[in-house]
Amino acid sequence: VLLGIFFNIHSAVLIEDVPFTEEDFKGGPDRIYSLYEQVSYNCFIAAGLYALLGGFSLFQSRLNKRKEYMVR
Repeated sequence: VLLGIFFNIHSAVLIEDVPFTEEDFKGGPDRIYSLYEQVSYNCFIAAGLYALLGGFSLFQSRLNKRKEYMVR
């Protein structure tokens, strides 16, 4: 989530992680800003998937710890 926030505020430190070409610099900063926002959305989607899968994993581990499912 933090990476998504930093990409969304166009952090200059993360310029190496933005997929750009030389032609993107000719159109002004708007093209680079749109690439930053695209990477930001990808980070938010990845964070959502991590949270979803983490919640599912927690649910499965608690379900497997119940007594009636334990093998003797």
